[in-house]
Amino acid sequence: MNAYFGPGGNSESFYRNGLKSTLDAPTFVKGIGLDAYEYEAGNGLSASPSMLKAIGNNAKALGVKMSFHTPYFISLSGVVEEKRLNSIKYIRESLEAAHLLDAETIVIHTGSAAKISRDEAMRLAADTLIRTLSEVDTYGIKLGLETMGKQNQLGTLDEVLELCRIDPAFVPVVDFGHLNARDCGGVFKSADDYMRVFDKIAKAIGPNVADKLHCHFSKIEWTDKGEKRHLTFEDRVYGPEYEPLVEAIVKHGLSPTIICESAGTQSEDALMMKNYYLENLYAKT
Repeated sequence: MNAYFGPGGNSESFYRNGLKSTLDAPTFVKGIGLDAYEYEAGNGLSASPSMLKAIGNNAKALGVKMSFHTPYFISLSGVVEEKRLNSIKYIRESLEAAHLLDAETIVIHTGSAAKISRDEAMRLAADTLIRTLSEVDTYGIKLGLETMGKQNQLGTLDEVLELCRIDPAFVPVVDFGHLNARDCGGVFKSADDYMRVFDKIAKAIGPNVADKLHCHFSKIEWTDKGEKRHLTFEDRVYGPEYEPLVEAIVKHGLSPTIICESAGTQSEDALMMKNYYLENLYAKT
């Protein structure tokens, strides 16, 4: 049993410490006591192959587990076929970057269902993913499909699991803040609430996938349409709270990777989660 914790991208404290290049991110993460890092390319990938390789080498030397978030403009369910085919290109580029970073997982947004039915959106997303596997080299990297926070997006847990059944190359990436915001809060109050997610994944995809689940966590403000904006752990209104999640992980001996996506304090909040994890782990033994 060994859970990993780290930030999604560089926190404000990273830059306050005088650091500017993501080349220094693994050293920063390790230095404050974390052991995972998600490279954020949501707005597009601009780093050179040599820079990505250097970041990956640094992370590997330090024992920092890497993952990669693909561009937000990927559209698995886009009704314009040209855009969907471009999405395959962006996934290919993301896999190449992740390979250089020595990342185990890339994270992909599952798409929109704003202007078409959810059934049609699922059909298009499935077609895009099938085409992707036939056209790209995955390098053995898992293609993570993320649960989403807005109600007009694809990305309920059930939808993600259905898409993951297409091929073992696809795995769920559960964003607990997204799921909480999508259902207007109140979803995760206890350790059992969190365990229902792991149990559902174990039943649908397999216990090994559930045990080593790649997760995102942050507190998220929501409206009646779902996600509005990411918050920090100082929030006491929207949630969800991380303590029951950590308690579930320790109680059931799970080994997930949890990437914190708090707004600017992702490193500090990830460390709060890891410290609470270690406290519970030592108490158990």
